[in-house]
Amino acid sequence: MAFTTRSEQRCFGGVQGFYTHASSSTKTDMKVGVYVPPDAKDAPVLYYLAGLTCTEETFAIKGGAQRLAAELGIVLVTLDTSPRGVSIPGDSDSWDFGVGAGFYVDATQAPWSTNYRMYSYVVDELPALIEAKFPVSQRRGIFGHSMGGHGALVIALRNQDRYQSVSAFAPIANPVAVPWGEKAFGNYLGPDRSVWEAYDASILMKAKPFPDTILVDQGESDQFLEKQLHPEAFEGTGQQLELRRHATYDHSYWFIQTFVEDHLRHHAKRLLK
Repeated sequence: MAFTTRSEQRCFGGVQGFYTHASSSTKTDMKVGVYVPPDAKDAPVLYYLAGLTCTEETFAIKGGAQRLAAELGIVLVTLDTSPRGVSIPGDSDSWDFGVGAGFYVDATQAPWSTNYRMYSYVVDELPALIEAKFPVSQRRGIFGHSMGGHGALVIALRNQDRYQSVSAFAPIANPVAVPWGEKAFGNYLGPDRSVWEAYDASILMKAKPFPDTILVDQGESDQFLEKQLHPEAFEGTGQQLELRRHATYDHSYWFIQTFVEDHLRHHAKRLLK
């Protein structure tokens, strides 16, 4: 499917664009942001998965990553956090489920299973579209924030042949055991909690660790840390892990901006070999 260009602006010598395309995974139009650095040719791609309520524009506008991406020669891809415009009853009743809260799973329960297939969209459909349109290679990294950190870790752990690098900001580390995950998985995946485990990074790490170090940053003043995030679930899994805890930092994009350079350099070290 062809991309429709919504906008393209010059940025640090490259181009920040925003596009729309018809998705076979979600059966809706999906919106994507792509930053292409100057003189890009056969460039590696770094996919960013955003958190609850965010869109494909959030990280592109707030993350402050384009300057370094231009320097390193990495294409940045940002995407939306759920299908939109399908008008399923209850999809907009709360901010942490439904619209803006797809949790990067393939829903199996009606009425969500027709459209809420963000896992397949991220893993299969979007990379094929990006690699057909933009001057990129098949060297891929993935990272994200909060719900998107959960998604990035799960996707990399389940598809280790497709991703060379992975990192996360304040991810939902053990979603099967926290309210956000229980709400999303119960509705999208049904009542069988054993099915949920395929989308829990802490469980996947124990079964088959990612074959390289995973970088995770967590603010210790994060308002969601105690109830929803539980990064300690990653410890003792056998995963090579650089889990950095930062006093006084919260869950916001100010936190992400502060450490985004470390994440891009983490990915560049692996993607630019």
